[in-house]
Amino acid sequence: MHKRHEMIPSRAMGRHIHVWCYGHYGPPLIAFPSAAGFAHEWDAQGMTEVLAPLINGGKLKLYCPESNVSHTWTGKGDPAHRARGHLAYEVFIIKELIPWIAADCHQDQIEVGASGCSLGGFYAANFALKYPEYFNYALAMSGRYQMTHFTGGFSNGDIYFNNPLAYVPNLEGEYLHRVQQTHVSLVCGRGQWEEGCIEETIALGEILKRKEIPNEVDIWGRDSSHQWPWWRRQALYHLGRRYG
Repeated sequence: MHKRHEMIPSRAMGRHIHVWCYGHYGPPLIAFPSAAGFAHEWDAQGMTEVLAPLINGGKLKLYCPESNVSHTWTGKGDPAHRARGHLAYEVFIIKELIPWIAADCHQDQIEVGASGCSLGGFYAANFALKYPEYFNYALAMSGRYQMTHFTGGFSNGDIYFNNPLAYVPNLEGEYLHRVQQTHVSLVCGRGQWEEGCIEETIALGEILKRKEIPNEVDIWGRDSSHQWPWWRRQALYHLGRRYG
């Protein structure tokens, strides 16, 4: 497998950001890490091995950036300050990483997919719903979509517009039409440690259906837990259907 590590300079984040890249050709997919925030997480957890047929076959090009989740959603301290930290990461993804990916794929402009597990699932769905002109697809596995869970109930404008269960119900008009150009697949099991995730997955799926935003809600059984072995199976199934 063609694999390389890059350090992408980011003015938004004020430092260089770790990004691992896998594959030589194919539609790009950004894989957001879970609460660990590590760029190498998908490789360390066997995701790249499971997806090797797609990656080596030139059907998928995988980009795995780090995130600052431990300083934002799972961090401590003033939630308004933490939300501003998330906005900086958002600028990095949209204004810095996606143009870098376009150049890496030898294109002037590019649409990308997004995926992630647990809090990475939130990132994937949230970016697709906020920026459908950049993200044409999201696969969110075992995500959380009520982000005031991480702010002690506190909300302001920055948190509201990164809280899918809050802002998606209110999408209307031209912005809703834009979001209807993307597709969001929500996957979650009913087994261990999926508390919160399963309820919020179903709730977001109902909202997407009501808003006629293209979506799929795939609920796995009670043997499917909030763990990597299951996310590997889910990723292979859904990404294989999308890119295979």
